[in-house]
Amino acid sequence: MTAIATLGAVVLDCREPLVVAEFYSAITGVPIGRLEDDWVQLDGPGGLAFQLAPDHTPPQWPSAQHPQQFHLDLDTPDLDVAEAQVLALGARKHEHQPGTTFRVYLDPAGHPFCLCLTAAT
Repeated sequence: MTAIATLGAVVLDCREPLVVAEFYSAITGVPIGRLEDDWVQLDGPGGLAFQLAPDHTPPQWPSAQHPQQFHLDLDTPDLDVAEAQVLALGARKHEHQPGTTFRVYLDPAGHPFCLCLTAAT
């Protein structure tokens, strides 16, 4: 099958693009590559970008009134170690934890994301 397009970036709206970009840069080890007043993007193909949205309201997962619409799954070999690290960077652990092989957190802008245990190889 021939591709129609390729993924340029996944873009998250937020009130403070640089703060949220620095958070995900620290988690993923991917440096910030593009920095503008209203747009910050991590380097690399299919990277994450953060767009200024002054009226952004974070989702209230698992509520249907303010749904999350999508979230990021970030793989890690050790949930406990990764949890301590993301909390130190400013994440908040969500009170609702529906699984045992992943954990749900909120980034500094309130977007949900999951740390997912990678399968042993």
